[in-house]
Amino acid sequence: MTSIDVHELTKDYGRTRAVDGLTFSVRPGRVTGFLGPNGAGKSTTMRLVLGLDRPTGGTATVGGRPYTELDEPLRRVGALLDAQAAHGSRTARNHLMALAVSNGIGARRVGEVLEETGLAAVGGTRIKTFSLGMRQRLGIAAALLGDPEVVMLDEPSNGLDPEGIVWIRELMKRLAREGRTVLVSSHLMNETSSFADHLVVLGRGRLLADLPMRDFLESRSRPRVRVRVPATDSDRLSDALIRKGFEPVSGDEGRLTVEGAKAGAIGALASAEGISLLELVDEQVTLEQAYLDLTAGAMEFASASPSSDHCQEA
Repeated sequence: MTSIDVHELTKDYGRTRAVDGLTFSVRPGRVTGFLGPNGAGKSTTMRLVLGLDRPTGGTATVGGRPYTELDEPLRRVGALLDAQAAHGSRTARNHLMALAVSNGIGARRVGEVLEETGLAAVGGTRIKTFSLGMRQRLGIAAALLGDPEVVMLDEPSNGLDPEGIVWIRELMKRLAREGRTVLVSSHLMNETSSFADHLVVLGRGRLLADLPMRDFLESRSRPRVRVRVPATDSDRLSDALIRKGFEPVSGDEGRLTVEGAKAGAIGALASAEGISLLELVDEQVTLEQAYLDLTAGAMEFASASPSSDHCQEA
């Protein structure tokens, strides 16, 4: 299968450096989330990979070749960058047929992607009447048209209803299971955490992180456990934890929070003390909090807001 390889990629617009010496690879068989604040260089990088802009320096290749040198590129790379790009006076079917003919793709495939994206019933409808979500589905249909090895999607959930969000999430995961290379840019952290296996994070045009999702979360958080015991045993467990060097924080109904601990160790300690457990959960920082922590100094536009501690169960 085919990977996306970016090496020392740089792009200047006048005196503004949009992309600054980026090096990373997007591998087959996983969904790679492409994250970064507004102005971080994500869209520019995707345009450079697709040959829509020329780099100032460095290279961006697909399967070892520049996109512009690919034969029948729609069969190699499917991309959604702007769902509004389709001509409004065309029908959905005619829009896809024009793409198919120019890439040597049969008409049968047009019907298949219309069906797959839920647009079969409106294939003969003019695009200018489509809602944002329908245009988004049409853009995804165009990206899938050539049954490509590489799929690049910029904000694919934009405008989709809850059913559509679940659908695109499962679609991306299925494409990765099939061994394809999937790169997805998104600002929706909760949604990204539901589908991404790997993360590439940019800030001010530079690479901030290139890690598997779990490693990224663990690198931005300290272990923490939430444990609940019968209220009558709370003080006894707290004393045992203190003897082991922990500093438990008491909550309601016999609940304790223990920083710097793992659930297995706390469970073993409670068992040794003969204390019954009602709840024992490893907690982990959310993707949103880890991302905000990493990119705090790399945001071009930032609003003042109260800080909060967002954690989720691991």
